Amino acid sequence: MKGKTVLPAVAMTAVSMVLTLAVVVIWLGTAVPWPVALVVGLGIDGGWLATLAYERRLAAQGDHNPVVTGIGWAFGAVATGVLIVHALTAGDSAGAWLAVAWLPIAAKALWLVHGLWERTALTTVALDQIREIQQSARDDAAVARAWLRAEASTEETRLDAVTAAGARVARVQSKTAKRLSHAWSELESARKGEGTGRALTCVTAPVTPDVASRWELPVWGPTEPVPALEPAPALTDAALDALVDEIRISQTPALSYREMAARFRAAGHSASEVRLRAAWKRVAAA
Repeated sequence: MKGKTVLPAVAMTAVSMVLTLAVVVIWLGTAVPWPVALVVGLGIDGGWLATLAYERRLAAQGDHNPVVTGIGWAFGAVATGVLIVHALTAGDSAGAWLAVAWLPIAAKALWLVHGLWERTALTTVALDQIREIQQSARDDAAVARAWLRAEASTEETRLDAVTAAGARVARVQSKTAKRLSHAWSELESARKGEGTGRALTCVTAPVTPDVASRWELPVWGPTEPVPALEPAPALTDAALDALVDEIRISQTPALSYREMAARFRAAGHSASEVRLRAAWKRVAAA
């Protein structure tokens, strides 16, 4: 992964240095001997390379020096300026030189990108852990979605079954109501019929000659509520103690609390468990 950022920066830096050296040799080759021009070009490239090497050393130590960085950008600007000036004075080949004049600045930008990558790079172990965490999160989300879909399907099936059962109950109730209504209407018609009275008289007269025959249908409608019974008055402590003592000593040996309580309630008496147990303690203590 490191080569994806450092190799383009190295290649562009090398090309920029070669172009800068060539332009300086072309400029100064006509005015001074070419070895001198070569030394000048190598000086520009050497200064740029030395500054870049120092920057990389500081970056490897986790440090940063703005002065060194500024000097490096200055060398890059000088190289770019040399290429631009040469392109403007090159005549017919000006377009070609302008096309490569941006390479020094681009090389510095690539080294900046590589430095940012190094400061944010993670080890293989950390990347593996991140991948495991992401995979675990995806697995949990998939399982949760599956549970939700299954619960939704189950609830839909249950609602369909309940709805169908309710519809069947409603149909049965409707049919039953129709049958009851029809049977009731037939009974009412029979009761109100002209021959009903004569038929009843013929049947009942020989058996009960002095009783007038009368046939009435049962009442089907609202009924009068029956008044609630008045609750029995609560026993006083003295009366409760007397009942408990009477039941307790009704046998020899005396009954236990559980047997006494069962007989107390079987006899129809009423008292809370707390009061009954308190009465038992008072009687037993006495």
